[in-house]
Amino acid sequence: MDVIGGKWKVLILWALHERPYRFGALRRELPGITEKVLASHLRELESDGIVHREQYDENPPRVEYSLTTKGTALNEALEPLGAWGRTNVLGETESDSHRVA
Repeated sequence: MDVIGGKWKVLILWALHERPYRFGALRRELPGITEKVLASHLRELESDGIVHREQYDENPPRVEYSLTTKGTALNEALEPLGAWGRTNVLGETESDSHRVA
């Protein structure tokens, strides 16, 4: 629970599950998160081996964050919990969760 504890870590993991993000784009993807909290959580997730930080030798410098294999496995482990929440908290049925908008 230490790895995913807090309000934002699971949301960061979910966003990175879709694709790699640069810091600013990830912050825009998570409205309400502060720059300080995002930076702190990304450092913690990186030190836990969940997130990979790739720094490119460019001018201006470019950094991208993505999930490691361990991070992808963690997201897969959390999927049943997400399904439970959609059913029991949001009241979706199984057909709702498979519907494409």
